[in-house]
Amino acid sequence: MKYMLGIDIGTGSTKAVAVDYNGKAIYTEQVAYPTLSTQPGYSEQAPEIIWQAFLKCILRCTTALQQSPQGVALSSAMHSFIPVDTQGNPLMNMITWADNRSASIADRIKNSALGETLYKQSGTPVHAMSPLCKIIWLREHAPEIYTAASKYISIKEYIWFKLFGTYEVDHSIASATGLFDIEKLTWSEQALQVCEISESKLSTPVSTTFQRSTLTEETSKITGLPIDIPFIIGASDGCCANVGSQAVDPGIAALTIGTSGAIRVASTRPTFNYGAMTFNYRLDENTFISGGPINNGGVALKWYMLNFLKKELASPSDYDDVLKDIDLVKAGSDGLIFLPYILGERAPLWNSETSGVFFGITAHHTQAYFTRAVLEGITLSLYHISQCLEESGLIIQQVNVSGGFVRSERWVQLLADIFGKPIGLTNTDDASAIGAAYMAIKKLESLPDYNSFKQDQVRVFTPDLANHQVYKERIFPLFRNLTNTLLLNMSIVSDMRTSVLQ
Repeated sequence: MKYMLGIDIGTGSTKAVAVDYNGKAIYTEQVAYPTLSTQPGYSEQAPEIIWQAFLKCILRCTTALQQSPQGVALSSAMHSFIPVDTQGNPLMNMITWADNRSASIADRIKNSALGETLYKQSGTPVHAMSPLCKIIWLREHAPEIYTAASKYISIKEYIWFKLFGTYEVDHSIASATGLFDIEKLTWSEQALQVCEISESKLSTPVSTTFQRSTLTEETSKITGLPIDIPFIIGASDGCCANVGSQAVDPGIAALTIGTSGAIRVASTRPTFNYGAMTFNYRLDENTFISGGPINNGGVALKWYMLNFLKKELASPSDYDDVLKDIDLVKAGSDGLIFLPYILGERAPLWNSETSGVFFGITAHHTQAYFTRAVLEGITLSLYHISQCLEESGLIIQQVNVSGGFVRSERWVQLLADIFGKPIGLTNTDDASAIGAAYMAIKKLESLPDYNSFKQDQVRVFTPDLANHQVYKERIFPLFRNLTNTLLLNMSIVSDMRTSVLQ
C-alpha cells in the first residue's frame, strides 16, 4: 500500500495523517503539547517538546501501518519565532502567533508612513503576531538575546534544521513573517532595515515543493524512516488547509475553526485591503491564499462552556450534548448579541485591546439563547472577513469547512445560514496535514493539478434563506455597529486592566 505522510505542526498539537494515492486519509496520529503564559499577553512553547511530538507522530504511524510512506510533507502554524545560536539551539522559548507582547510596536509601524508599504509588500498584516514585530520587540526589550542570535527561525525551520542541518524556509511560511517580498520571493530590504538585521539572520527561501532526502542515521532510527526518503518542505497550515479542503479553484473558500479560525480564498493575484488587512500568503509560485484569521474560534466556545456551564468539550459527542438546545432558539437569539473578542482580535479589527461582550440581555434569555449567541458571534466574525474579501473583489460561491467544529452539524448549518452560501464538508480529518500530503503526491508523481484528489463531499449544507435574511439585514449590521461603537470603551477597559496589573 503506497501512502504519503502529511504532518501539521500546529499550535496545540502535531498531527500526522497517512493519505493514499487516491487522496483518502487512512490513518491519523496526534501528540499534544502545552502553551506557556509567563506574563499576561505572552504565549510561548518549548521547541524541543514539539520536535519530540513530531518524531512520535511519525514513529506511531510507521509502526501502526507496518511500512514507511513514499514521502513526508510538512505543514506548520504561521508566525512562530525562535532566536537560535550558532549551533541551532534556542535562546528562549518559541513565541507563538498568539503572543501579544509586541502590540505597541505593531501600532507604531501601522501608524507610520511605512505601514501600508510593508503590508502590501509582505502580504502580512502589521500585527503583534508577525516576526517583524517580534524581532523589534527583542531588540528593544531583550538586547542580549537579539545580539546573541545567529538566526531567527520558525518552528518548521527548527524541525527542518534538526532533520537536515540546514536553514531553509518555504515561500509560504516566509510570506507570513512580514519580512518577505511576496512578488519578488526574496527577503524585503525595507523590512530588514526596520528590524535592523541582515539577510544572513534568516533562512534561505525555497519553493513549497522543495525536497530533501538525506536524513541523519539517528533520525532514521528514531522514526523508522529510510535515510533517503524524500521530505517535501510544504507550506503553512492555512495554505495547506485550502489544498486539503479542495479550495484552490476560483470561488471556493476554505474555512477552518479550531482554537482560532480563518477563511481563505485562492487567487492568482494578491487581494489587498489595508483597512481590514486581509493577508496574502503564498501557496506556490502561481497561487496566493487571501483571507483573514480570528483569534476567537473554538477557544471562545470552550471558554463559555467551561466558565458558564462547567462543561468541557472532550469528545465529538460533547458538541451534540451541549448544542442540542439551540434548535429551540430562532436565528438572531432574539436580539442577544455576543462579540467574541475575549482574546483581542485579528481580522478585520486588528486590535489587541478588544474584549468580549454580551449585549441585549433580557429576563427571558435562557442558557440556550446564550449558547446560540456564542456560536453566532464566532461565525459572524468570520462572515465579517468574508464581506471584506468580497468588497475587495474576490468572489465566494461556496465555503468548504474543516476543523473540530465540523463534528457539530448544528454549527455547520448555522454557518450556512449566516453566510447564505452552500457549505461543503469534505472530511473530518486535519485538512492542513492532508493538504501537505496532497502537495507531496502532486510533486513526486508530477501531477498537473489537484483534481485527482477530489473526494465526494460528505455533505453539502444549504442555507435556510429566511434565516440568512435575518442575519444579513438585522443581526450582522447590529454586530458590526456594536463592534465599532464599543472599540473606544474596550480600549479604556484594557488600560484599566493594565493599570491594575502594574
